[in-house]
Amino acid sequence: MSVAIRLTRSGAKKKPFYRIVVMDKRNRRDGAFLDKIGHYNPNVDPAEIVIDQLKLDKWMKDGAQMSDTVLSLVRKQRTVAK
Repeated sequence: MSVAIRLTRSGAKKKPFYRIVVMDKRNRRDGAFLDKIGHYNPNVDPAEIVIDQLKLDKWMKDGAQMSDTVLSLVRKQRTVAK
């Protein structure tokens, strides 16, 4: 099973809220997921990015692949945290 770390969309129309989840690559965007590791809220200024680093590291060691969007969010969170 190939596993991906990617976003699922929630929230009302024109007010998106995204969960950062681990799921099978073959599932649809808002389908069943294996684990929730964080969230991203672009509606506030500055955008809120919360990622559980321990869970992220665990899934990366197990072979999960991050989507391009999640990779950019992780990089943004790390630069803000410094």
